[in-house]
Amino acid sequence: MQHSIPEPPSRILPAIVFSQFAGTALWFAGNAVLPELQQSLRLQSEALGLLTSAVQLGFILGTLCFAFLSLADRFSPRMLFLVCALAGAIANALVLFVAESITGVLALRAITGFLLAGIYPVGMKIAASWYSGNLGKAIGYLVGALVLGTAFPHLLRGLGAALPWQTMLLSISALAALGGVVMYTLVPDGPFSGKGARFDARNILHVFKAKDFRAAAFGYFGHMWELYTLWAFVPFILSFVYPDLTAAQVSIRAFAVIAAGAVGCVGGGYLSQRLGSSKVAFLQLLFSGVCCLLSVWVLQLQGNTVLYFLIFWGIVVAGDSPQFSALTARTAPTQLVGTALTVVTSIGFAITIVSIQFMGYLQSILPSPYLFVFLVPGPVLGLLALRKLIAK
Repeated sequence: MQHSIPEPPSRILPAIVFSQFAGTALWFAGNAVLPELQQSLRLQSEALGLLTSAVQLGFILGTLCFAFLSLADRFSPRMLFLVCALAGAIANALVLFVAESITGVLALRAITGFLLAGIYPVGMKIAASWYSGNLGKAIGYLVGALVLGTAFPHLLRGLGAALPWQTMLLSISALAALGGVVMYTLVPDGPFSGKGARFDARNILHVFKAKDFRAAAFGYFGHMWELYTLWAFVPFILSFVYPDLTAAQVSIRAFAVIAAGAVGCVGGGYLSQRLGSSKVAFLQLLFSGVCCLLSVWVLQLQGNTVLYFLIFWGIVVAGDSPQFSALTARTAPTQLVGTALTVVTSIGFAITIVSIQFMGYLQSILPSPYLFVFLVPGPVLGLLALRKLIAK
């Protein structure tokens, strides 16, 4: 039985969405200035995998640390968000001073990833504390903001190709800092925050005791095998299919492909109110798995067909993500929602490092159109896990 509760103030969701967008723009900031960093550091094509994996590794370490200490369940999540957004903005800006050191750049990108652990999953925890019945819809907007934040550096790169790369990097840092301030000042702790959890090193294991939680988590893990690897290699795909494009044109198209995921997130959020989160996640994961298979043939075509295909793939590859997060939050112990979201996210991003590095290896031995069929196992395993939730 659902109790009648007052609607959250109208400012809450827009403030959370903007803050999430602003904070997660830090994620691919290094990719936006990759050509300049490659020139400065004398790096070859492996620079993309290195920079992306450094952020992912930092994020994994951060989420493990945050989950082990149950920080998002023991302290004010909005304060945690503010501190991490400000510190992440500083770490991102410091790349300016170490741009000639590969070790320094990778270390700062890893630190930025560590601090993103206090932005992405904590933002979802804050949303869950305000929206209970419409969690799929609310997190749809929230992850849509993450997708736009991830794509934003590509847009900045495409529109401001003539700008110094230092200006682009500082702009992203300023945006992230603003997001932290907006979250702290406009979003108080929500009515569904739950009681603060005590520190217990076993909290990470406790959340996996529930069968439904495990089904949601393993579905998410399959989804993550595909998602960030596709995102990381979108500029590579576009450069392969359209060799005559300039760097700015590639960036604009990469933004379109990645940002299309926001449509899948928000649209899936509304659809989840009618079909339920598990069915929406299943359908979008199924479609993205089919795209992995079709890529073998489509990437050998020419013209706008490939771009339209990539945009559709961008919609469905990200569109299931908020529903997995909603399922995770709903099936986790009430007092450990923040820990559950954080540890599942941590494992998911550990999977992305393996997937990205594996794809980087395949890149050296296989023709480009045949690479992305190796993403298929992720959606297949995720679909098998989700069957248990759909059957209910």
